[in-house]
Amino acid sequence: MKRKNTIVLSGIILSVLAACAIVPLCLLLNHPIKTSPVSFLYIDDDDTADSVYTKLEKQFHAERLEGFKMLASLKHYKEHVHTGAYKLSAEENTFQLFQKLNHGHQTPVRMVVPGTRTVERMAATIGRQIMADSTQIVTLLNDSACRASLGFNKETFPAFFLPNTYEVYWNMDAEDFIRRMKKEYDRFWNKQRLDKAKAIGLTPVEVCTLASIVEEETADRNEMPTVAGLYLNRLRMGMPLQADPTVKFALQDFGLRRILFKHLDADSPYNTYKHTGLPPGPIRIASIHAIESVLNYTRHNYLYMCAKEDFSGTHNFARNLAEHQANARRYQQALNRRNIR
Repeated sequence: MKRKNTIVLSGIILSVLAACAIVPLCLLLNHPIKTSPVSFLYIDDDDTADSVYTKLEKQFHAERLEGFKMLASLKHYKEHVHTGAYKLSAEENTFQLFQKLNHGHQTPVRMVVPGTRTVERMAATIGRQIMADSTQIVTLLNDSACRASLGFNKETFPAFFLPNTYEVYWNMDAEDFIRRMKKEYDRFWNKQRLDKAKAIGLTPVEVCTLASIVEEETADRNEMPTVAGLYLNRLRMGMPLQADPTVKFALQDFGLRRILFKHLDADSPYNTYKHTGLPPGPIRIASIHAIESVLNYTRHNYLYMCAKEDFSGTHNFARNLAEHQANARRYQQALNRRNIR
């Protein structure tokens, strides 16, 4: 009888121990996230363990987070909440979810650096894609010491940025953003491209400056190398570029549809009707395609260009003034017919 009682007692103890082991195990192996599409959890620098729980519950309809909170207590998660973007799915169990967040195993995100007319507009776009907000980014970009450390000034700084899509970690700050852009700038301006720039007598900044004008002159990607070749012909001959987009930049009036003689009097180093050579810096953040169009420009004898009268966004090119004036008359007549002033 005594032996029987011992066996029964042992069985009870084992059952209790098994239950004690099974319950936590179930809490760790359950799948708390109930949303089916894969989505991102963004943990900001002001988030706490409690706010992370709230985000999981509200954004992902997470249930039964007891196991997560148990691990968080054991591992002191509240003392080292890692910022970042974490891709979560309903397939992950509690243990996998906690490991991901506790170790900061964030998922890279896509950051699009746009080609815009101003650095400030670019910063606003970037601020919507990473943890650093646009104010932080603009403050750093407007820091003359920061620009000087990179070898740029206010006028040339747009040449530092290369519009593209980059894979980054969401929790990058403004300084991280600048470091990444420096890495991409150095990678882009390799020996091959530097040699091409040198062969046409331009520095990388000057290439970007000319590329910005080319991009403002034409939206037709196939036409860009031809436009670049035309301006290079003018530079070599010492002719003013006479680029209408530089006048718009000088006036800071990008909505002008028709450049008149009164506009050509703008007293600005960016007015290429009054000043020969390139302006002090880019008039926009030029696209990589526009930069490549300058480096690989089309060789020809064109010196003049005029928008086509069909308003297709492309141009008629001319080798001499007489041809150009004929093209210009057709375009002016088309403007008059549409009553464009």
